[in-house]
Amino acid sequence: MNAPAGLDLAAIPERIQAEVQRAIMRSIKGVEYFSTSGPTLGSTPKDVLLSRGTMNLLHYRPMSDEIYRVPVLIVMATTNRGYILDLVPGQSFIEFLLKRGYDVYMLDWTAPRPEEKSLRMEDYVLDFIPDCVRRVQADSGEQDVSVIGYCFGGVLSLLYGSIFSDGPMKNLICFTTPIDFREMKLFANFSDRRYFDVDRLVDSVGNVPPEMILSSFEMLRPASRTVSQIQLWENIWNDEFVKSYRMFDRWATDTLPLAGEYFRTITKDLMWDNKLFNDSMSVGGRAAKLENIKVPILHAVAEHDHIVPYDAAKHLIARIGSEDKEEVMLKGGHVSLVAGANAVKRLWPKLDSWLGKRST
Repeated sequence: MNAPAGLDLAAIPERIQAEVQRAIMRSIKGVEYFSTSGPTLGSTPKDVLLSRGTMNLLHYRPMSDEIYRVPVLIVMATTNRGYILDLVPGQSFIEFLLKRGYDVYMLDWTAPRPEEKSLRMEDYVLDFIPDCVRRVQADSGEQDVSVIGYCFGGVLSLLYGSIFSDGPMKNLICFTTPIDFREMKLFANFSDRRYFDVDRLVDSVGNVPPEMILSSFEMLRPASRTVSQIQLWENIWNDEFVKSYRMFDRWATDTLPLAGEYFRTITKDLMWDNKLFNDSMSVGGRAAKLENIKVPILHAVAEHDHIVPYDAAKHLIARIGSEDKEEVMLKGGHVSLVAGANAVKRLWPKLDSWLGKRST
């Protein structure tokens, strides 16, 4: 019997042997995967300057002999932990900033306790962020502070900057930050006021459980977890792939609950009434108009962001009152824009170039 055209019979034993070896390696690496804890994340040396309830202010120790005059305060999203920006050496945004000569602080969050269910938007925008800014000023000895907000941390930074427009914020950088919440399509459907009784939810459970928040994110891509687990098995022999998978999977599932009253405001003022986009947002009775922000601003958006699609973010720069403003769209998704191998080559150098000349 003749072999089909293009089939090299002599190579079949070698190919079978390679597949057998790969299957053995998968089994060995699979056992190793479940018996180890993965890489240590968030290990860049730092000090806790302030810890108050759900709020933590971190100061990272310098890694450069020369430091820019203006310190940087990173405001994380309230649903996520800050170590996504400090993964492991060589893949840490924090480490990158420190080595480039920035004095870096982070407003990071922990899970609100049951008694903190009454925390309001005012507590975050009019208390937590201003308190951290004052602590950064006192610790650094500088009055000017640059603010970097990631995702909803960007929304909080916008609200802060618009209310304290004559304050110490010198520069504002937003990563994947929405202002038109109508375009957060699945979230808008999920929180549709016709079906979603936010008052009953908050009054019943207090803080919104992390499982509910995580489920809402996973509904954006229902098959993503299954696909990623298949990819893990296919590549479990590849140590670098497994390392990356474990880092991002741990962070993605490490979701924080949200304080009940704070969540109620997000739902009613942002998701239902779209007040930030409609220019009618106020916090604690103080108007939060984006046109009041006059400082230089950079907004980085991801081309393939499934959480904050471009239509939800594209109006930000036009609404800002500053003359020095720029939007940059880069390849990547909501997380890969700021963390991982692509961020190292794309966003980080762009940010350094933009911020460096505005930090002296």
